Amino acid sequence: MSDIDKLCAEWLRAKEEEALAVAKRRGLEDELHELLANASGNGDAQGTRATAKHKIRVTERLNRRIDADLLQEIAAEHGVTEHLGSLFRWKPELNVKAWSQADASITLPLSGAITTKPGRPSFSIEEL
Repeated sequence: MSDIDKLCAEWLRAKEEEALAVAKRRGLEDELHELLANASGNGDAQGTRATAKHKIRVTERLNRRIDADLLQEIAAEHGVTEHLGSLFRWKPELNVKAWSQADASITLPLSGAITTKPGRPSFSIEEL
């Protein structure tokens, strides 16, 4: 077995162990959340609690997704477009395909606003 094959096999084992560990941790968190919510008397697990041996802090979050096109359409219908800038953060994303096809007279001045950093490579390895 080559060194690359050995590393790939080890990587696959590590990914499997990682998935099992995450699943186990999440299951324990679900059980703990339920116990804390029941113990609170009001069904709320959020906050800090202490036992004889542990300090437990639970922070619950709400994840929100915004349909930017629909948001702008609704804002225009109701005449509140001017409030979008203060109520929402707008995150520009580079359309790499359009950028690479655009004329340099357009992209060159804008390139000063773009920082490119190498990211962590991702791997997908399957056992044959």
